[in-house]
Amino acid sequence: MLKGLALTPPVIGRISIGRVVERNGKRLPEKDDEFTLTSQVQQRDGWIAHPLDEVLRRANAAAKLRSIPIRLLFDDPDLNLRASYSLFDRNTGRPICVGDGQSCRRSTSAGMQVLPCPSPEACEPSNSQCKPFGRLNVRVDTTTLDLERAEAKSTSKGDEDALGSFIFRTTGFNSIRTLATRLRYFHAVSGGRLSTMPLELRLRGKSTAQSHRAPIYYVDLAPRTGCALTETVAWALAEWDQRQASGFNQSALDEAARTGLAMGAFEESAEESQSVVEEFFPANHLDTDSTGNEHPTAQHTLADKLARKLT
Repeated sequence: MLKGLALTPPVIGRISIGRVVERNGKRLPEKDDEFTLTSQVQQRDGWIAHPLDEVLRRANAAAKLRSIPIRLLFDDPDLNLRASYSLFDRNTGRPICVGDGQSCRRSTSAGMQVLPCPSPEACEPSNSQCKPFGRLNVRVDTTTLDLERAEAKSTSKGDEDALGSFIFRTTGFNSIRTLATRLRYFHAVSGGRLSTMPLELRLRGKSTAQSHRAPIYYVDLAPRTGCALTETVAWALAEWDQRQASGFNQSALDEAARTGLAMGAFEESAEESQSVVEEFFPANHLDTDSTGNEHPTAQHTLADKLARKLT
């Protein structure tokens, strides 16, 4: 086994609520107000849509895709959502430092070091370029959609599998905090049966003073539409018992994932880090989250206020 290589959950596609566009010669994130499922293939015009994106849109009565039925891979909330403070080299795309607010792993000229992690605001080496960065792995569940199951399977072109997942990446504080909270709550009320709970990702909107009252979007986790929490828990317990009877060992799967993730210093590989930096860590004067929503920095906001007073 290769040393220093993080074994991450298998990924067959991406979930995003934004895109990267070319503007004034620069490739920058652009906000969106709906989910998009893409493959892992990127062309000049952007990521190619995953076949399940069309399946979900045809099953969705609304005009825009703002909810996705999902299942989680693991019972441990911290395995489903891995959040950390992350610093990337914006020139090479390589990760430099990853921490949790207490300690960090940092790549230095002397090699990999474990150092204190004060937080992005107090971290002098990061020069305010460190951000919260979250990765959520989910299975898209098409079995309950109002479609022929065979059609859904054929449309996915063999990409559906029990351990394959779609990854949602975000630097949005609202998404990270909301998802982390929901995962812990659902873990508690289900007695730790997160992997068998039928849930859905929902896109929610809010406005803040920082966004100048314009809507910003973040991702939430909830029971399926029309299903009460008590029904969701009952379903999770029943399916858990069926899995146990069939010999499915969820505890061993969680442990294997935990061990694999701990094998590497950084989760992102060198080949995928460049696209991560492009989408979530753009080199511009705006603090941009995973939705592409641009939040002006404090300096920019103050300038706007002064300009408004002069006019």
